[in-house]
This record gives sequence, structure tokens and C-alpha cells, in this order.
Amino acid sequence: MSNEITRFHTGAPEELEKRFAQRAAMMQPSEIRALFAVASRPEIVSLAGGMPNLSALPMEMFAQVVEKLVKENGQEALQYGSGQGHPKLREQICDVMALEGIRAHPDDVIVTTGSQQALDLISRIFIDPGDVVLVEAPSYVGALGTFHQYEANVCHVEIDQDGLIPARLREAIASLRAENRKIKFLYLIPNYQNPAGVTLTADRRTEILDICRDEKIFVVEDNPYGLLGFEKPSPNAMRAEDSENVIYLGSFSKTIAPGFRVGWTLVPQALKEKLVIAAESSILCPSNFAQLAISSYLADQPWRDQIASFCNLYRERRDAMLEALELYFPKGATWTKPDGGFYIWVTLPPEIDTKAMVPDAIAAKVAYVPGTAFYADGLGSWSMRLSYCYPTPERIREGIKALGGVITREMARRELN
Repeated sequence: MSNEITRFHTGAPEELEKRFAQRAAMMQPSEIRALFAVASRPEIVSLAGGMPNLSALPMEMFAQVVEKLVKENGQEALQYGSGQGHPKLREQICDVMALEGIRAHPDDVIVTTGSQQALDLISRIFIDPGDVVLVEAPSYVGALGTFHQYEANVCHVEIDQDGLIPARLREAIASLRAENRKIKFLYLIPNYQNPAGVTLTADRRTEILDICRDEKIFVVEDNPYGLLGFEKPSPNAMRAEDSENVIYLGSFSKTIAPGFRVGWTLVPQALKEKLVIAAESSILCPSNFAQLAISSYLADQPWRDQIASFCNLYRERRDAMLEALELYFPKGATWTKPDGGFYIWVTLPPEIDTKAMVPDAIAAKVAYVPGTAFYADGLGSWSMRLSYCYPTPERIREGIKALGGVITREMARRELN
């Protein structure tokens, strides 16, 4: 197992490395990618990846949507499109965002190849080497990788069960300002956060927006999970409260299907031109076919009911994982209890190194992501992210039981030493 994981970290030959641009040295694979070859084995219960569970998606229906699109509108669907995205889909995206209180105009929406591309474009526009990006502690591994490639310095800000702590944000900003550091934006996932699963409360959203507005720091609100609440809707999006200082990222990967790779960013009007130029230079235009397939689905199918089906599926799996954690994890372990989304964050006693424990977990036929993947500064070694979105409830219970045994044995070994 260790050889397979190590293989992803081997670099290019030294002779070739000298020919790369300096920024290429910043490109490193994530710890999640390094686990994929092992975690994808059928005998392994993977609690590592965040793949949406498409078993609730009626494939026959989508086949009909695509067939109708090609037959009736194939000339447009298979052609180049606008760099900003298809006008009809941008209108429909505004309808989707309205569910979370956002009033938006289609002209301010830019369709991207997943929200990850939007994050890359924003970073390209704003970040100079050495600039500071504020993020939650822990934060989304894909964002950390992007910021790293653009040579930003990442400053983590503490969270708790109610999300980012405003007082800690104030302290971080004051400390950085005292050092004359340039802060470009705050990046956060307010709803069912990846990786911690927590949701930022409504009152904290307002306070954080006030802080960032006063300090002239943009807020990048990444919201792929906002419609996947289990018991109640999430609070209104931060963008709903501030249209001038919030850059909003959305995606259909979690609410429809990731294979289409359709996301978007809603930007303050003053930023739109730069974002469109950056998008056009990156991919020329997003896929017309994928956009029109999504658009046809939104126009002709009961997509709100489909989201409700996903919520039911993920709620059942979350409940299975929480029950199994109570049964099989040792005393001294704690975990978050998400109200939606895909993830649970587990905290173990500080002497436990979850990264070093991965080989033992794989030997026990279970995979997870060590907490260090979600920090830019090497912290998080005592924590792990568990994903409940993809395995069946039965497999989740099996995996948690096996992982609980691994942790229990590791804690006992530590006590003996």
C-alpha cells in the first residue's frame, strides 16, 4: 500500500525540473489523490473521497434529456459558446440561487468548468506571490492547493461547531496588518463545510461580512452543499446580504451530477470583465453541451424533488455513520454532527498521528483522509475527515467498526509506550 501511495509523490527527473517555470514547483498532489489508487479497491470501505452518490439519479430520465437535446438542438449544443456561459442557463442559475435568498442578474453570473475553475480564476486575478488568503481551520484541500500554486500565504482562522469564529478573524487580520501583510480575501464554505461538516450561523455571517467590509477584504463564499440540508434549510447565503463584497461560487456537481463539470461564480459587477477575460483565456468557453443538458434538465424535470431525494439518501448515511461512531470509536474521540452535506470531522487525542495510521487502516480494509490534508501549515495530525456520501449504510458501519478497532489499538499502543 505504501509504495502505491508514494508513487504519486515522485517528481520529474532533476534534468527536466530545471526546465519548468518556477511556479511548477508549487504544484503538488493532494493527500486525497494519493489515496485513490488504494481506496478504490472493491474490498476497501472508502470513507475518504467525496463522490456524490448517483444511485438516486434516474439515468433513464437523463438519457432522454440528452437524446432530446441532441435531436432538437444538437447544432447549438455541439458548437462553441459564450465565454461567460449560455444566457438561458445563467437565468436558471439565478433561480437556483434565489432558494438561498440571493437576488442576482444573469449578467453577473459566469459559468465555469466546475466551481474549482472559478476558484482558480479568482486566485489568478487577485493573488500575487506572498499575498495572504484567510481560510477556515481546517479548509477544503482543493482550495489550499490552488492558493499554494499561486504562491499565496495561507492563514488559518479557528472554527467551532458554529463555523468561523469572528473574534479569531479580527485577531488574525489585526496581526497580519501589524506586519504590513497584504490580505486579498477570506475563503470559506459556510454550509456543511468541507471537511468539518459545520454550518456558519446567521448572526456570525453578518458579523463576518461587517468585518471584511470594514477591512476591505473580499469574501469568497464557496457553496456547493447549501441545498443539501437534512433537517432544515441552511441560513441565507452570505451573498444575499452583501452583493458588493462577496464573490459567490456554486456548482451542480452535488445537486445534479459532477460529470457535467458545470459550476458558476456570481461576482460584483466591477469584477465581471476581469473574470470573463480570465475564463476565456483559460478554456475559451465552457462546454455548451454540458450547459444545455443541465439547462434542459432544470427546465423539464422536477429538480427540486431530485435534490430532496439526495438529501434523504445522504441523511440515511449520515445517521448510519453517527450511530456507528457511538458504537465503535473509543473514548477520547469526538466528532462533528453535520446538518447536511457529506462529511464528519473526527478529533482524536493529540498523540495519535492519523497520517501515520493510514497503512494500518488500509490493512483493516478502510480508508479515510488524514487531517493534515486540510491545513496549509502541517497541523491536523490528530484528526481525520470521514465521508458518508458514497458507501451504503451497511458498508459505512463495517468501515467505522474496522477503523474504530485500528484507533483503539493505536491508543493502547501509545499508552504502553
